[in-house]
Amino acid sequence: MIIKSPSFLVCCEHSGAVREAMRAKGIDAYSCDLLPADDASPYHIQGDCREAMTCRKWGGFGLHCDCTYLTVAGIHWNNRGRGWERTFAALDFVRECIKLAGNVPWYLENPVSIISTHIRKPDQTIQPYEYGEDASKRTCLWLNQLPRLRGTSRFAGRMVEYPKGSGRIRERWGNQTDSGQNRLPPSDDRWKARSRTYQGIASAMADQWCEALKESARSDTR
Repeated sequence: MIIKSPSFLVCCEHSGAVREAMRAKGIDAYSCDLLPADDASPYHIQGDCREAMTCRKWGGFGLHCDCTYLTVAGIHWNNRGRGWERTFAALDFVRECIKLAGNVPWYLENPVSIISTHIRKPDQTIQPYEYGEDASKRTCLWLNQLPRLRGTSRFAGRMVEYPKGSGRIRERWGNQTDSGQNRLPPSDDRWKARSRTYQGIASAMADQWCEALKESARSDTR
């Protein structure tokens, strides 16, 4: 019996980081986003990911739902004139994607957000520096039929005294100021740079989850 390569759709990804890491491991992976692919890949579907999720039978999903109105770091703006309507719509979008994903292997990736209190708590939290990246960005993973992601190699941050003169030494990484704020200056595409999946994490996802995807594909043919 010839078993086809398992298919995988990375929703709300335009960078192609996870898509390409999966394809390198023999997974028939595609990305999907309202934006075109940054790398002009033919393995990108431009459009609503909810439609792409139902256009064929996928063997797994990666859900990188937009965190703009969900992240704990920015939710305070809701009570300062922004309102809660977009946050509730974003939560409904996450719920719909999870429902469409069904019971095949899937993961949902998001920064620390109110998904934890309004839908369910994450299965784990990870940091880019646990995967060889010179960066700090606490990220939550919700998992279905996938094992917890294991760290690969820890990137040691620089040790700084903050606040100055306090005697307290803290670890900071390349994307952070000494105070712990993100170094990226304000710009029209700042959100795009911050939303990209770090290569170390994308590679770990492909390395550690490809066997689960292949086993799920084998089970589906029995």
